[in-house]
Amino acid sequence: MTDHLPETYPIEIAFPDIRPYAEGNTGIPYVFTFDSGVPGPHVMINALTHGNEVCGAVAVKELLDLGVRPRRGRLTLAFANVAAYLTFDPARPDASRFVDQDFNRVWSPAILDDSSRDSSELRRARELRPLIDTVDFLLDLHSMHERSAPLTVCGPLDKGIELARRLGMPATIVSDAGHAEGRRLRDYGDFGQVESERNALLIECGQHWEAGAVDVARNCCARWLLLCDTIDWGDLPDRWLKPQDAPPRVVRVTDAVVAAGMGFRFAAPYTGLETFAEAGTVIAWNEGREVRTPYPNCVLVMPSLRQLRPGTTVVRLGQLLD
Repeated sequence: MTDHLPETYPIEIAFPDIRPYAEGNTGIPYVFTFDSGVPGPHVMINALTHGNEVCGAVAVKELLDLGVRPRRGRLTLAFANVAAYLTFDPARPDASRFVDQDFNRVWSPAILDDSSRDSSELRRARELRPLIDTVDFLLDLHSMHERSAPLTVCGPLDKGIELARRLGMPATIVSDAGHAEGRRLRDYGDFGQVESERNALLIECGQHWEAGAVDVARNCCARWLLLCDTIDWGDLPDRWLKPQDAPPRVVRVTDAVVAAGMGFRFAAPYTGLETFAEAGTVIAWNEGREVRTPYPNCVLVMPSLRQLRPGTTVVRLGQLLD
């Protein structure tokens, strides 16, 4: 059995001071909405669902500083879990993911409406919820624990896959049903309903603190605003928009591997999107029991031991649809 400990990554991105944006313009701190006065959808770009995922904060701050305004419809730019972000300590960079609980696991009515529950993240989600209920198209900017190629998470529905294909980048599209621990913002409300035209994508831009993640975030923001017809060509600097580097491919998540205890170990230092041609390949040991690929061309989706504890999903397994 091989013991692969998480790699330590350098912090290549300067964390911007977002406190000057605290007032917002919506009555919700750190949230800005601009209305063109012309018919069109309400489009949102959200950063800092997790407090240590800085690339989205850089991109949203730059959109605000550039004075980007919608040509059609409404545009909302938001910093979400600011309380977690403001606790960032370079000596403990993973600790600022959240304050009390994962902000991206509370987005179900059962949790949001339960007055007996309280946390820093729940208070913020409840504050944002009335605005998000008016959003037609949501782009949620994230990053990953391990250094891996960027990917789009589109949810389980065909409408999400089609929207991700139209966005064009990142090339890898992950279609999944979410997490057992709780519902993501991407899946909230009508975003996760097949009969609704409202839709959302989650972009994993790269490793949390690698400089290239910012370029991915900028590119996806530019593509998103053009796709939603919110802005025109030329409204953003040329350097934001990058050419499509590969045809899109869809990975449908079929299984989640959950750690039975602290003894979970991968068979190699996987970072994500490794593809195993043969079914039955041993990829890990879960408290000594072999974990094998269930089918040919099995893809590993975001493997990580960085948050290891019993009951935590340590990797998801996906099947190539293309």
